[in-house]
This record gives sequence, structure tokens and C-alpha cells, in this order.
Amino acid sequence: MAVMIYDGLLLIALWMIAAIIVIIPLDAAVTPGNPLFQIYLLIVAWLYFAICWRKGQTLGMKAWNVRLIARQPVISWTATLVRFVVAVASLFSFGLGFIWSIFHPRRATWHDLASGTFLITRKRPSGKQ
Repeated sequence: MAVMIYDGLLLIALWMIAAIIVIIPLDAAVTPGNPLFQIYLLIVAWLYFAICWRKGQTLGMKAWNVRLIARQPVISWTATLVRFVVAVASLFSFGLGFIWSIFHPRRATWHDLASGTFLITRKRPSGKQ
């Protein structure tokens, strides 16, 4: 949950930058509910997650020592898209895709199962006392 909050805050900042990139050159506001603009913001979100997942961690995952593992050394772009779409569907189904992980033997979410990935948590090295 902490990783999702951390990445959610970063995503809001990215969306603000993405909105500025559109609004300033047009010198006009975007109408509420504009489907093209919403698709644009979804693509920005997917690109953030896809680029990070291909490296193994988002910034939120890095902060909490969580790593994304795939069957192949680098997660494919297709797998990132599947993971993203299913994660969004999981969120909009009242979090059922995330709740699923509580009952799954490997703690896998819907998007883990759909994309062939899984998360591992690494222990922080203990400091000298």
C-alpha cells in the first residue's frame, strides 16, 4: 500500500507536467472529460510504470525495497501494458485484484498473474550498532 501511495504522488506530479506540456502551447484550457486528454494521461502513466518496471522498480518500490521479477531478464513492453491495464481494472473493481493477493499462495495480484511477474521484498541491510 505504501508503494502505491508513493508512486501515486509521483504520478500526480508527472500528470501536472504532462498537462503543462499540452496547455501552454495551446494557450487554452482542456475541457473537463476530454477523452483524448484522458487517454494522453493514461499513456503518460503507463510509460512511467513501463519504463520503471523494465528496470525492475518504480521509485516507490525502490523506497520500500520491493522489486519486480519476470520470467525473462527484462519485462517486455507487452507485459508492462498487460500489467498496467489489469492493475487499473483491479483498482476500479474496488481493489479486488489486490485483495486477491491475500488469498493467493504466492501473494500474487491479478496483474502479476496476467503479466507473468511477481514482487519480492528485500530486507534492508542492518546498520552497525
